[in-house]
Amino acid sequence: MKKKIFSSSLALTIALGGLTFGATPVLADTSEMKMNEKYGTPSYIIEDWKMPNLMLSKSSLSEEDVAFAYLEHQKEKFKLKGNMKKDFKVIETQEDKQNGTYHVRLIEEQDGVPIYGSHQTVALNDKQEVKAFFGEVIPEKEKKQVDTTPSLQSDKAVDIAVSSIEEEIGKVEDFDAAPSSELFIYEMDGEFHLTYLVKASTSKPAPGYWHYFIDAKTGDIVDNYNAIDHVTAFGEGVLGDRTKFQATSADGGYYLFDETRGDGIHTFDALEMDPNLFNRFSQLIGYHGDEVTSGHKFFSDSAAVDAHAHAGEVYDYFKETFNRDSFDDNGARMISSVHVGENWNNAAWNGVQMMYGDGDGENFVPLSGAVDVIGHEMTHAVTDRSADLVYQDEPGALNESFSDILGAMVDRDDWLMGEDIYTPGIEGDALRSLKDPSSIPNPLEEGKGYPDHYSELYTGDLDNGGVHVNSSINNKAAYLLSEGGTHYDVTVEGVGRKATEQIYYRALTKYLTATSDFSMMRQAAVQSAIDLYGIDSQEVFSVHQAYDAIGVE
Repeated sequence: MKKKIFSSSLALTIALGGLTFGATPVLADTSEMKMNEKYGTPSYIIEDWKMPNLMLSKSSLSEEDVAFAYLEHQKEKFKLKGNMKKDFKVIETQEDKQNGTYHVRLIEEQDGVPIYGSHQTVALNDKQEVKAFFGEVIPEKEKKQVDTTPSLQSDKAVDIAVSSIEEEIGKVEDFDAAPSSELFIYEMDGEFHLTYLVKASTSKPAPGYWHYFIDAKTGDIVDNYNAIDHVTAFGEGVLGDRTKFQATSADGGYYLFDETRGDGIHTFDALEMDPNLFNRFSQLIGYHGDEVTSGHKFFSDSAAVDAHAHAGEVYDYFKETFNRDSFDDNGARMISSVHVGENWNNAAWNGVQMMYGDGDGENFVPLSGAVDVIGHEMTHAVTDRSADLVYQDEPGALNESFSDILGAMVDRDDWLMGEDIYTPGIEGDALRSLKDPSSIPNPLEEGKGYPDHYSELYTGDLDNGGVHVNSSINNKAAYLLSEGGTHYDVTVEGVGRKATEQIYYRALTKYLTATSDFSMMRQAAVQSAIDLYGIDSQEVFSVHQAYDAIGVE
């Protein structure tokens, strides 16, 4: 709800690790399968697959063993040959004790080098039966194109990326964390390259979460993008209403550090940096700004107060709703910096911290004033540590959509995004609407509203392929799932916010992978609803209705 402003201020014989299995697998009718148009391999398979009759007891098998056996069983569909352990590496195995399921996350490799974006997840029940596969698999013939021995050193790739970043934004005195470099095979314009993926996070002289793919043979920049969330999409001002939050007392004063949640919630002022206070917290890596301090329990910096208090609210939402302990589910410290840039009309998660501009006073007031903005940015961090949706095209639109959906769940007053900090002089508007996307002007296509149906998908190159604009298509599905309604002559029976948020969170953290598209989003939501509420539930039926209504098959 937009509020009155009082102040302006994110298969047959299978050899696995020495175990040999024989016989024909028992396979139920496949209920759903979609093929990746580019590679002709499955994007998802929904079925009930049981391991062959074994002389080994179930207890002698791990979930990873079963996942590899399933990949072996399906390798003809994946257009692969040989031992699947040479093609895939397990990243992690998640156990969902509440639902009795296991989710094995993998990445495809060639000669031990991971292929960027080629992530998979295999879901099993407590009987070690495979229920679903999601992901992107690159066929054998494609991978043979790449020599996986680098000629370039990793630190040289970092230097090349840093040089390019500084050409774009100016000299970087302090990165928010030391730039990282990891070897990947990366596809660009139909060709596969051996690259170093260099990630770098900046606050000054400009905010950025930089991704550079440096050719490991030549040092050329194969591709790069700034994955920061350009949130010229959120709301309406620092409201001046009093709020309570946790702070810390030291040396006769107070500063904005809350040690009651995870490893802490810490809020900084990006305009200055006090060396003494910064050294006191030298365990923090990189530059975050100056401590926000006060000589008493009252803090006068309204942007910092809102960033700090809302971060606590968002932490509590994820903990109480999903039992998730901070963005990494391991209590990671949540760091916020306010007063980023000069009149910066933006907020962002940059891979290390959340950053908030003060706005220009006309289009935006300080963006930390809206709890849905903080929820949006925190969700980017959750996505970063789960599905890791690539910030381009349809995966990028889903990345943005999840942040909008869960941001709207944190701020349950309405289905608007950014209404509290956007255009302080105009009542009732917002940057995006999940309920009625087309009511908001589309910034990429003059005369149009945001799309609310897949037939209206923006297909141009702007905004990383329309990640913010196209997010509204999936947003509309989430609204319909929760509230119900008729859209494009399809009637959806709503199941409420509580079921909707659980379905989308599960889809994000259990099923989707880096390159998932809208069709995979639909099936991930269906599978999540089945897990949570049963195959014959209204929730499952309503998910189908919602995605029918937005034209996603």
